[in-house]
Amino acid sequence: MPDSPSLTASASPHHQHHHDPPSKSEVAKWKKIVAEFEKPCRWRASWQLSTTVGLYAATWAVMYFALQVSAWAVVPLIPLAGGLLVRIFIIFHDCCHNSFYKTGRLNQVLGYLTGVLVFTPFKHWRWEHSVHHATAGDLDRRGIGDIWTLTVDEYLKMPRRMRIAYRAARNPFILFFLAPLYLFVVRERFASAGASKAARRGVLLTNLGVITMVATGCWVFGILPFLLIQLGVLWTAAAAGVWLFYVQHQFEGVYWERHEHWEYTAAALEGSSYYKLPKLLQWFSGNIGFHHIHHLSSKIPNYHLEACHYSHPAFREIKPLTIWSSLKSFSFRLWDEAAGELVGWKRLREVRAQRAAAAA
Repeated sequence: MPDSPSLTASASPHHQHHHDPPSKSEVAKWKKIVAEFEKPCRWRASWQLSTTVGLYAATWAVMYFALQVSAWAVVPLIPLAGGLLVRIFIIFHDCCHNSFYKTGRLNQVLGYLTGVLVFTPFKHWRWEHSVHHATAGDLDRRGIGDIWTLTVDEYLKMPRRMRIAYRAARNPFILFFLAPLYLFVVRERFASAGASKAARRGVLLTNLGVITMVATGCWVFGILPFLLIQLGVLWTAAAAGVWLFYVQHQFEGVYWERHEHWEYTAAALEGSSYYKLPKLLQWFSGNIGFHHIHHLSSKIPNYHLEACHYSHPAFREIKPLTIWSSLKSFSFRLWDEAAGELVGWKRLREVRAQRAAAAA
């Protein structure tokens, strides 16, 4: 496994097409390694849950008393509450994977409760996210639970109105500033067309919980103060969450393949980034920066991801994505199948010019 080219190819700045799939013995090796970290720990889960939710509640309490002094006194506390809400979302995320606690029923109950806090319905999001895990890096199975990504050829063949919509959707201001709040306040209030009856009921149940939480908050804080604070906290968490999700699968050297060449292990270790964050941000983001490990096995709870990453040289050799290097992801717009890499609008202009010259 340490010598497998499919595990170390992400160190190269450009993706190589048609990776040789790992052998059965290599797959058996990584399965044996990750299996040691797939066992939930009750005390670690309980400690993470109590400290995170406790700090989040305490921050809201401090904001309430700060509001009695001045509205400006609340402003510095909003990013803190937003960071804690990101961490709560990671707990919710683990519950969706049934990995936070050992007991499935406990994960489900906690998933619903934390889902209300993060404005996200448990069963519905679990369904969409499971599709994402099963299809990440597969060009032929895009569209559910991922960022809208087109190939250069697909974009050029689209009608003008769809190209305008795509450009808007990939615009950084819309993607990271406007879309996050819309996603969690509006989009998550409705079930997708293909959702099951159970998922649809879950959406309604979560909506009822959100309405109850908001009504209680308005009664305690006052309507306008609570809505402004809650929206500020939710926007901070949502924007951070969308950025994290974006750079986890939109980075230089990322793996994308057509389905006939797609392979799960390569897609996990090369199609998901190792986002090496400062320790404080790693804590707030619940270790989700070790996303290559998470996609290798979604059964690993977030509090075991770092240990799993450092457990084997093959994982440690994955080239890390830093905050500085991740900024390049802002420029990515399309997947260029010919080059096997994510590109910006400049590459699109080059392709157009080349095709115009060839047709002349």
